[in-house]
Amino acid sequence: MQLLEGRATIDDVDAFIAQLGEIESEYETTVQAFDARYVVDRAHLERALALADRAIERGANIARERGVEILLYAAGRRQIDQALELGVSEGETEIVVLVDGDERAVEPVRSMLEPAATLGAYDESRVRSYFDISDAEIAATDATLSDLVRERVALLDVEK
Repeated sequence: MQLLEGRATIDDVDAFIAQLGEIESEYETTVQAFDARYVVDRAHLERALALADRAIERGANIARERGVEILLYAAGRRQIDQALELGVSEGETEIVVLVDGDERAVEPVRSMLEPAATLGAYDESRVRSYFDISDAEIAATDATLSDLVRERVALLDVEK
C-alpha cells in the first residue's frame, strides 16, 4: 500500500473519481481517495485495508468494489452514503490517496495532485464528531484519538 498526499482542485467530483477509476482499471490496482481532514494517520488506512481484505476473503464484504470496502472500513460505517463523507469533494481539497497493487499506478495518481503533506493534518473536531468520540470517552481512557478511530474501524466487523 502506498499513500499519496496532496491538494487537488476538484471542479467535478464524478470526473475526478472517474479519472482515478481509469487508472485503477489500467493498472488493475485499487485506488481510493480520502478527505485528509478525516484520516488520522497511516495506521488508520492500513487497518481499514487489512479489515476490508479480510472481509472480502471471507465473503463478508458489504461493497462489490474493493476501494469502496476500504472506504467503508476507514469510515467505520456500513452505509456507503455515510462513508462518502470521507471521500473527496469539490473545491480545493487536501487529500490522501491509497494505491494498493501495481506500483506503476502511483505516478499517474501523483500527477493529479499538487504535493503537500496532508497525512496526519486532520481536523480533530471534525474527526471526533464524525466518529462520535466524546469528551467523556477521551477522559475515560489513555488512548489517543488515533487509537479510538482505529477502534471504530475495527468495530465495523462487530456491527455486521
